[in-house]
Amino acid sequence: MRETLAGDILVAAQAVLGVDLIYGELRARIVEAEAYSDDPGSHAHRGETPRTKVMFGPPGFAYVYFTYGNHWMLNVTARPQGLAGAILIRAARPLAGQETMALRRPKARKETDLISGPGKIAQAFALNQDHYGLDLLDPTAPLRLEPGEPVHNILEGRRIGIAPGKGDELPWRFVDGDQLPFVSASRPRA
Repeated sequence: MRETLAGDILVAAQAVLGVDLIYGELRARIVEAEAYSDDPGSHAHRGETPRTKVMFGPPGFAYVYFTYGNHWMLNVTARPQGLAGAILIRAARPLAGQETMALRRPKARKETDLISGPGKIAQAFALNQDHYGLDLLDPTAPLRLEPGEPVHNILEGRRIGIAPGKGDELPWRFVDGDQLPFVSASRPRA
C-alpha cells in the first residue's frame, strides 16, 4: 500500500476506498476520500510548517488536524517524501464496534450516519492530536489501515468545503458507488 500511496495522488485516493480503518475494537471500511496535493485547497499550499510537516514526509502516516473549532480530521499522507500530499478520509461504513461509535456519536440516529463525515469518523474513533504522525501502515499500531475489499464502482466528484477558486472545481473526491448510504452529503455522479 505504501508504494501506491507514494504514486499519483488521485490513484492513491481511489486505492484507499475499501481499506479498513482500525482502532482497538473499532473497524470501518473507507467509502469516501478526497485528495490534496500542494494545491490552493491544501494546508500544504504555502509550504512546510510545524502543522503540515507530516504531509511532506513519507506516505502512509496520519495527518490529523483540528478544523472549524470543533472537529478533528484524519488524513493519510501520500506522494513521495518531500512532496506534500494527503488523503482526507471523508466517510466509512462501520464493521465492528458500532456500540462504542454510537456512544461517542449520540446525535447519530442510524448506523449509516455514525461515520458519514470526516468529523464524525474522528469523534467515533476518539481521534485527536495524539494520533498525528502515526504510521498507519504499521501492523502493530493501534490506529492502522488494513486491506479490506476491492471497490469496483468508484464515483468521482468535486471536493467539499473548499473555498471558491481554491480547488473546489477539482474532481478529487472519490466514493464507493456501492456504499452510497454511508457517504457524506452531496453524492457525486457516475
